[in-house]
Amino acid sequence: MQQPKMLTIENLAQLLERRGLISFDQLRDVLAKGKSQESRLYSNLHDGTARRASGGVEHISPVEVLASFKLELNGSPSQILTEDAITEALALATGLQYFKIDPLKLDLQVVTDHIPRPFALKNLIVAVGEQNGVITVAVADPFNESIINELATARRLEIRRVLSSKSDILKILREFYGFRASVVAAEVEASTSVDLGNLEQFFKLKGHQEIEGTDTHVVSAVDFLLNYAFDQHASDIHIEPKRETSLIRFRIDGVMHNIHVIPKPLHAPIVSRIKMLSRMDLAEKRRPQDGRIKTNFNNKDIELRVSTVPVAFGEKVVIRVFDPDILLQDLDNMGFYPREMSLYNSFLRRPNGIILVTGPTGSGKTTTLYSSLRTLASPEVNIVTVEDPIEMVMEEFNQIGVQQGIGVSFDTVLRNILRQDPDIIMIGEIRDRETAENAVQAALTGHLVLSTLHTNDSASTIIRLLDLGVPSFLISATLLGVVAQRLVRKICPFCKKIRTLTQDESKYLQLPEQSYAVWEGQGCKECRGTGYKGRSGLFEIMDMSERMKALVSGSVDLAAIIEVGRKEGVVSLREIAINKMLEGVTTYEEVVAMTG
Repeated sequence: MQQPKMLTIENLAQLLERRGLISFDQLRDVLAKGKSQESRLYSNLHDGTARRASGGVEHISPVEVLASFKLELNGSPSQILTEDAITEALALATGLQYFKIDPLKLDLQVVTDHIPRPFALKNLIVAVGEQNGVITVAVADPFNESIINELATARRLEIRRVLSSKSDILKILREFYGFRASVVAAEVEASTSVDLGNLEQFFKLKGHQEIEGTDTHVVSAVDFLLNYAFDQHASDIHIEPKRETSLIRFRIDGVMHNIHVIPKPLHAPIVSRIKMLSRMDLAEKRRPQDGRIKTNFNNKDIELRVSTVPVAFGEKVVIRVFDPDILLQDLDNMGFYPREMSLYNSFLRRPNGIILVTGPTGSGKTTTLYSSLRTLASPEVNIVTVEDPIEMVMEEFNQIGVQQGIGVSFDTVLRNILRQDPDIIMIGEIRDRETAENAVQAALTGHLVLSTLHTNDSASTIIRLLDLGVPSFLISATLLGVVAQRLVRKICPFCKKIRTLTQDESKYLQLPEQSYAVWEGQGCKECRGTGYKGRSGLFEIMDMSERMKALVSGSVDLAAIIEVGRKEGVVSLREIAINKMLEGVTTYEEVVAMTG
């Protein structure tokens, strides 16, 4: 069959039918309704919101029209024919490589230097790589070869084409060109005056006036940066000053990724803009500060907790992103096994006592506490939290923020909190003896108390409480149970592949000598080549049974606590991680990384 010279709804639908992605009946339906569906999409495009989302592009591609039908894949009723799947099939048919664009792997300079933004937007093309003088350009239309040839001639470039979806290309054009335009415009006005934050900055005479954090271009750059972070599901944004530049990094699924390098003169105004939004003292650059921002993304509120600290080359900023979809989850979906879920629910149903959640920073303790409080929240109970700082503002709770500067500490708040008639109290962290004593006192007076500690496992928590000065008989009287937790990355379901655990790996995990089938991700477009997608919790739960209480009331020994816990059914974090590995949830490497 002769190759078409342009892409239409008809020839694209016929291509999909020939490749078995849609049935003949679906093909007839598309051919009958294609033009009216295209008109409907054009009508929607003229809506202001849709037009902004499209980056101002007026053209509706046949791929978009086919994707909008949301057709079920032929032979796979549970799967929908997506824009990516259609683009991939089109790439195979036209002999071009399909390229799933991963924004985290693109170079801002490569994207924005070679193709002018108006030209890129009009023709839906974007530079995605450069190697040995050859520019790889992603296109949405496989038949736009003449446009690419014009570009190569005009810019004196050697170009290789790959095929990507229109939505992916538009996202890069909007985010990268928008951010780059803001950075370049701001850099033109940027200061060359003395940078007091840089310990190695030379003194320059007659410096120009410093660009302000309210400058339009700086405001736009920060807006683009935040939207980009939300779109990539980043949990943290790091803005780090270096000697000559400033580095922007995102933490995604617990792993850091380099995102952008910006000119050093723009670091201070971008930091000022963020400090302004989070109501920090703009003039104070020598002391750490904390603040918060509330914003909106995709019609949902997102809380940002901002921290600044002076480092060798300026102020470093870390923005923690609290997405309600991640922070507030159903307990059933967090990764508990049935025994642990049943035990934890029994703790939450108790009218009084202390529940402690332990683990290092970034192990998901806040998610567990907030999700638990949301489960307990009802019109019949009064929930009061004491946090430093308040992680995420929730209307269902009465939240109190610790302010050390004016003497509002954990222990001072807890001494007065019982006058607020609470039923359930959440303490952000037990850090010292006074906080521990007040938590115990609240539990003794008939309140359910939830809090966190930094310990490695559940058994160590009792030793830590004793170190803080809590008498053993009070631990026995008030502690309901301990949850020690970690987060492991889940294997990407789209590229997981089975393999056999080696003898050395089995021996390291102290498994019985036999063959074990495990899974690992090969890396694909869905997981950005990492082999992982999302995270799951590991929960080691120790119940304060009568036997455990009797042990704690006597001469306490960590080994004895661990032994009794094993007899009472405590499954260690390592064992839970191994079970998740054998079930195909996570990998051997994650088990070792998270449990030692």
